Parts: sequence; C-alpha cells; structure tokens
Amino acid sequence: MTVPFLGLNKVTKRYGRRAAVDGVSLDIQAGESVVVFGPSGCGKTTLLRLIAGLDQPDEGEIWLGGRQLAASSRNMVPAHERQLGFVFQDLALWPHLTVRENLGFVIDSARVPRIERGGRTHDMLRLLRIEPLSDRYPHELSGGEQQRVALARALVGQPRLLLLDEPFSSLDPDLRVVLRGELAKLQRQLVLTTIYVTHDREDAAALADRTVTMRDGKVEAVTGTRH
Repeated sequence: MTVPFLGLNKVTKRYGRRAAVDGVSLDIQAGESVVVFGPSGCGKTTLLRLIAGLDQPDEGEIWLGGRQLAASSRNMVPAHERQLGFVFQDLALWPHLTVRENLGFVIDSARVPRIERGGRTHDMLRLLRIEPLSDRYPHELSGGEQQRVALARALVGQPRLLLLDEPFSSLDPDLRVVLRGELAKLQRQLVLTTIYVTHDREDAAALADRTVTMRDGKVEAVTGTRH
C-alpha cells in the first residue's frame, strides 16, 4: 500500500461545542491537486489552517512526507518548519514591503543560501510575469497583480505543499478565469501538490484531480481520480 504524501486521520477541531472539522480522514499523493469544495462555514478554511499548523487539532493526526505534524491537542512541528506555501483569501501581502521585498522576506525565513536568493526571486518574478512590478508596493497593484504576487510569494520558498484559500473570490469573472488557467498551468509545470479551497464549482472542475466535498465539518464525498 502506498504511503500518502499528506495524511489526515480522524482530525477534529472544535470551537466551543461546535466541531468546525469533524473526524476528517483524507490521503493525498505527491503531485496531486485536490480541491476542497463546499459552502461557507463547512470547515474548509479550518482544515487548511490545521494542515498549515496555524491551528492545532483537538483529535486525530496529521502526517506529511512520513513525518507526524500534529496529534490530539498538540502541534509537533511548528508552522514555520512545515515547508508549506499558503495563499490566504485576503492575500495578506505585507503593505510596507515592495513586491521584491515580500518575496525576499520568505526566502530569508527559509534560510536559502545568500548566493541563491537573487536568482530565486528573479525566476519567480519572471514565472508569474510580475518583473516590472518588483519595486511597487501592494497598494499600487491591481487585484490580479496582487494575486500573482501572493502566489509568487507562496512559491518562492519551494514549498512541499501549496495551500490556497479561495484566492480568486474577490475578482471579476473574466480575470478569475485567466488566473485559474495560469494556476492550473503552474501546477503542471512545477508538479505542485496542491490543496485549493473554494465554493465555486468552476474552480473545482478546472483545478482538481480529485474534489473533496465538505458539509458541516465532515467529508461528504470524494470524487475524481488519483494520479
């Protein structure tokens, strides 16, 4: 039996008496693109935060690359050591840093050798087609440009797993289609293991190898085919 790259075993997270995530078990293979789909409040974002180490489970286990990240009421590996990229719904770009500095902060935190830092940043700016924006601040960018910067920042540290929390939800439909296509292309090009949270069926159809449907904190269905 193949050991999954990411494994969740009966993971539960409660807020008071309400279980935001309720006994979720899920296996994801390396290079797989999984879309977590469902209505607002179904537990999608909480699930990402548990994987990222921003919250800790009350019950269950989380494993990544054969290493246990979390067990009941305990994060065994802190968020900054998990080698994950995260694109938040509100993007969370640092407003006082330029585009280049936003990427540079991640590279510094990842302890990339100094000789590699400039090249790594340049390559990611070019890949996302945002080189001309490198000296601008987030407030000087359009919505689509900010999305590209957030994605570049998530990828520049060469994460083992990319987590995306409805990153295109605030965009107009035409731009959403364009960026959705670019993300799908990047997934194939970089062979990214990706978990993409959305309540949009078109996102799920365009990006998913498998779709995990959640409702009331539980996995209701898993559809699609593994790599």
